[in-house]
Amino acid sequence: MWLADQARRPLVPGASAGGFGTPASQRVAGGLSCASLVAGIQLRYDEYAPMNNRVVRDFWNEAACGEAAYAVGIDASKRFSSQRETRYELEPFIEPFARFEEGHQQAVLEIGVGMGADHEQWARSGPARLCGIDLTPRAVDLTRERLALVQLESELRVADGERLPFPDATFDIVYSWGVLHHSADTPRAFKEVARVLKPGGSARIMIYHKWSIVGLMLWLRYGRLSSSLASIYANHLESPGTKAYSTKEATAIVEASGLRVAKMVVELSPGDLLAGATGQRHRGSLLSIARRLWPRRLLLAVARQLGLYLMIEAIRPSE
Repeated sequence: MWLADQARRPLVPGASAGGFGTPASQRVAGGLSCASLVAGIQLRYDEYAPMNNRVVRDFWNEAACGEAAYAVGIDASKRFSSQRETRYELEPFIEPFARFEEGHQQAVLEIGVGMGADHEQWARSGPARLCGIDLTPRAVDLTRERLALVQLESELRVADGERLPFPDATFDIVYSWGVLHHSADTPRAFKEVARVLKPGGSARIMIYHKWSIVGLMLWLRYGRLSSSLASIYANHLESPGTKAYSTKEATAIVEASGLRVAKMVVELSPGDLLAGATGQRHRGSLLSIARRLWPRRLLLAVARQLGLYLMIEAIRPSE
């Protein structure tokens, strides 16, 4: 996933930090049910990027997110520290979105632990139970090593987010940052999140936002007039089949899973801002020039709703 930058802005009309957005019936236009809209979304992505989670696993098992660019140091402790510091410097909004401190005495699941920086923060909160899964053995091994260095513990295992190995209503909080859009069947992964959440539990999930500056840059470089953004994301952003969603599409997926959107926020990523080590896959003279001339302050002032990051907080309704 691309690292990101700066603060949050509420997107769902009527939503606030402590309140719920507008009802799904008002957010899904044209009289379509959430299920119908979700089916259409998934078919569109299946057309442009036929793939399965084995392909995704093989891609990310080469190196966890941020490992090559930000894990710098002569030993494991220094590499983990370097990756953590860079991650939170470039993505300062992760911590207020995740609210790690709320894991205290709660049952917490993270889907897609990566190098384990966020998982370490959940472990430090003192949860009653902490579990973490990843599709790749590499990420699980790195996170286990990271926690061992600071004498923290978690139940870590290799598993698929579309088939979570936990009973219904197990967790108070399910957290996932930049992972579910890589899954072959993202709607199914959201349904699994809803299934393992307790009634009243909170899902805090970031997926990619379709109408982003990153998407536009990739389309300008690789697209043609006939190219869709779905095909551009699927073929040119990270692992094969990567997806990105409009706020309407994301709302439909969340609601169809049985969750209720509490808050939805779009934020500019370092990819949108050409900051950090983003764009390594797309190097060229134009990118180098753009990095020097990119109007970051202007974009932060007026274009946050064109960010790549779509941060969703959703609640499983009490029964």
